[in-house]
Amino acid sequence: MIAYIIYTALTGLAVLPFLLYFRNPYFLQDLQYTIVLMKMAVRLSKLKKQKPFYTMLDRFLDQVARQPHKKFILFEESSYTYRQVDKESNKVARALSTHAHLKEGDTVALFLGNEPQYVWIWLALSKLGCVTSLLNYNIRSKSLLHCFSCCEATVLIAGADLRDAVEEVLPTLRQQGVRVFILSEDSNVEGIESLSDQIQQASDQPLSRQLRANITGKTPALYIYTSGTTGLPKAALINNERIWKVSLLQTVAGVRSDDILYVYLPLYHSAGFLIGVCGAIDKGITIVIKRKFSASNFLNDCRKYNVTTIQYLGEIIRYLCNTPKRDNDKDHKVRLAIGNGISAESWADFLQRFGNIRILECYGATEGNVGFFNYCGKVGAIGKEHFLHKMACKYALIRYDTEKEEPVKDSRGFCIEVPKGETGLFVAKIGENTPFSGYAKNVQQTESKKVRDVFVKGDLYFNSGDLLKIDNEGFVFFQDRIGDTFRWKGENVATTEVAGHLLMLDCVEEANVYGVKVPGHEGRIGMAALKLKENMDFDCKAAYQHVKKDLPSYARPRFIRIQDVLVLTGTFKQMKVKLAEEGFNPGVISDPLFYLEENKSYVPMTQEIFCSIGEGKIRL
Repeated sequence: MIAYIIYTALTGLAVLPFLLYFRNPYFLQDLQYTIVLMKMAVRLSKLKKQKPFYTMLDRFLDQVARQPHKKFILFEESSYTYRQVDKESNKVARALSTHAHLKEGDTVALFLGNEPQYVWIWLALSKLGCVTSLLNYNIRSKSLLHCFSCCEATVLIAGADLRDAVEEVLPTLRQQGVRVFILSEDSNVEGIESLSDQIQQASDQPLSRQLRANITGKTPALYIYTSGTTGLPKAALINNERIWKVSLLQTVAGVRSDDILYVYLPLYHSAGFLIGVCGAIDKGITIVIKRKFSASNFLNDCRKYNVTTIQYLGEIIRYLCNTPKRDNDKDHKVRLAIGNGISAESWADFLQRFGNIRILECYGATEGNVGFFNYCGKVGAIGKEHFLHKMACKYALIRYDTEKEEPVKDSRGFCIEVPKGETGLFVAKIGENTPFSGYAKNVQQTESKKVRDVFVKGDLYFNSGDLLKIDNEGFVFFQDRIGDTFRWKGENVATTEVAGHLLMLDCVEEANVYGVKVPGHEGRIGMAALKLKENMDFDCKAAYQHVKKDLPSYARPRFIRIQDVLVLTGTFKQMKVKLAEEGFNPGVISDPLFYLEENKSYVPMTQEIFCSIGEGKIRL
């Protein structure tokens, strides 16, 4: 009898995994992710309690002590070990302490391209207890001054190749009493001091920890700017705790200590700096720094440096898939890709062409307080719900009116959570575990990201600005950005969906879809800026047949604009605001324009058609 009971129990235990699998085919991945989350929670809890606070700089110094001779940075034909980077940062810190008189709590703006100096200047500033403001090296004039003033920096450090941009704003900086240093050995411009010569003469001996004695987890460490797709960039405040939270993404992804990470994304952005550089420091791995992204050289670089892990953002994966196919496309050591913004089509194409690479698609924002990870590898999803994650981070998808641009409220004045399978605005509760630090010197923008009285009186949520959908299996899908979605003929139009259909046209290489206002009409009508493939013309008839077949009438772009280059932000996101403002007036726009004649074809846009639309003679 006892033997029978034991046999039955063992049989039940043997069958249990199969029952769990059939009920939840992602059981094993969920279990593995549970273990990862628990380990991360324990580690973050220990970090918060540690006195003094254990910063990313402290982690770097421990890596230097543990593996001084391991290569940390590969750049072009040069390489730098952990110890060499430490010594270089010591020299920078001493030079800045002596000549810029920096002290704990000062803010320094770093205006520099992707190169090794970027890393050790940040480390140097961290050793002095300073806050580093990571400026986008593409911005100029008004935008540059705006970003600089946001963080109230007292010192600017700029690359030698950015001297002209600095000189353009120098009078204003001098009026504000800002010290300006250029990374060159000399300077003949009054108000700009050379720094490289001072660094060369400085000692590389370690600095006292007392210089940063008051640093805590809540102390500001960085200012990272949003990409500015909807206006001037906003400075998101990043404290020391948040650096840890974001950098641990490499742990979620399964990065190993022997991996080599390819960092070509701009270091002024959270993906390149926090996930890339800081994540690499935590894991103690080697990084390859590239000045700029190059689709044609991407795989060759991966082969040259034996890269095993890559990052991606936005359109990057599609750009790689659009390069000419080669017989050795699968000849590389890349095993892991970490990022966000990949479309389902590009995902499938990428794997088919470049081999069995694990893609960890994730979702989050520089200033956001909750994110998702697609740890199961479901093609097209940006993440998956997990019970531990939901317990620690309260979030919801709420019904949103795209025409009024506000959440829909019920009779009691509270928001309405959408059911599974429906699109809603993603909001996340602001609390101790999910804080929202806001934007520097921008109370209005900070408040605009908060939603109050969501489900009960007095609660407070972060407004992501993103429309998401969660299916019955818990997978999360990105639908669109608020503002990217427009309303026409009483219907909501998702720009990403329309762009995806346009990319299926043989002649189209890139598509940027947006809504434009039309006099005498409610809402916005669809328009698309297209970049055509080399040596190809816009096929009016084929385009018309395609949108007619695949899109409802309200979603079909009524105007097409052909551009040589589609404007992107530094993080490969499409710019829409300026295009929408420019509209479809052929008298103002020099690019080729086309108009969709209902039930006919796309025809060249003329001033006569434009005037007829404005006068109401042509109804859209």
